[in-house]
Amino acid sequence: MNKKQLLQNPIEHIDITKPAYAGVVDMMADMSNMAFQSRNIARGARIFSQMIGDQDCTIYLTLAGSLVSAGLKKVVVDLVENNMVDVIVSTGANIVDQDFFEALGYRHYKGSPDADDNLLREMGINRIYDTYIDEAELKVCDRTITDICDCLEKRPYSSREFIVEMGKYLQVREDLGDSREESIVYTCYKKQVPIFVPAFSDCSAGFGFVKHQADNPEAHVSIDSVKDFLELTQIKMQDVQSGILMIGGGVPKNFVQDIVVAAEVLDTEVPMHKYAVQITVADERDGALSGSTLREASSWGKVDTMHEQMIFSEATIAFPLVAACAYHQGDYAQRQERRIGSMFDPVTSSMG
Repeated sequence: MNKKQLLQNPIEHIDITKPAYAGVVDMMADMSNMAFQSRNIARGARIFSQMIGDQDCTIYLTLAGSLVSAGLKKVVVDLVENNMVDVIVSTGANIVDQDFFEALGYRHYKGSPDADDNLLREMGINRIYDTYIDEAELKVCDRTITDICDCLEKRPYSSREFIVEMGKYLQVREDLGDSREESIVYTCYKKQVPIFVPAFSDCSAGFGFVKHQADNPEAHVSIDSVKDFLELTQIKMQDVQSGILMIGGGVPKNFVQDIVVAAEVLDTEVPMHKYAVQITVADERDGALSGSTLREASSWGKVDTMHEQMIFSEATIAFPLVAACAYHQGDYAQRQERRIGSMFDPVTSSMG
């Protein structure tokens, strides 16, 4: 098969808002009477709904793993649009290589884990398990990050600040049409939902920044991950009641959990995260962060154990179920838009 034939079946993003999916609420009620991960998913969905129903709770969504490329972008957009998420902390791949990449009009495509990777390399196709990406298009995404850097004041930025600039870039690109409107970055820009990417260089953005800094060695844009940590902590200090929905683990999980301790470093006592749900396939027994339990986090003073649930399931299965259940229960209808980004940049887009 040639490159055009391999890149002809795009990944489609699941739409949890379909009326046909309303039955998931009843299904979850039945799953709560089952065992193993069925019961865990049902309890996790119930805790997420509790977060949404708690008017004082700031909800953090963390994203790790290749989620947007797998078809989960619209799940995140729908949560943001319906005020079910207030802050996002993510890996760079989800926000830049995948969401911003698709906002520019490109797609991920259905592929095969059994493909000949040497042949894919010769064709300029990158593989993420069973999905394909056109490498030439990904390089356009890299260069766009460089272009954004070149237009900004030369100083350190938090990743949140820079992602706002990515949103501003999309704002003026009306030619992008639906690709822009369906973007996590653009939706969060309009809703002033801050996005943090603590390891920002570990993605396409890194290549864009390398080019920018190489061309501007004396004065350039850089990312200050400590500023990320401070801004996240300031959110927790302002809105002390909090809940976390974690997809995967890694750096996003750790950053959000650590803000409770960071507040103490700043001589401010805040309560542990009241609610926490994590979806992961990682094993806790090797001591790695992605599989460490939420009960373990309680020993560090980060997460309360009363409303916590580990869901050991692959994200493309469990995340749509949990999100769809919360959506079709409808508790979000009583929840106010929080626009937390305005605490850092009050003049950023007044749209909503």
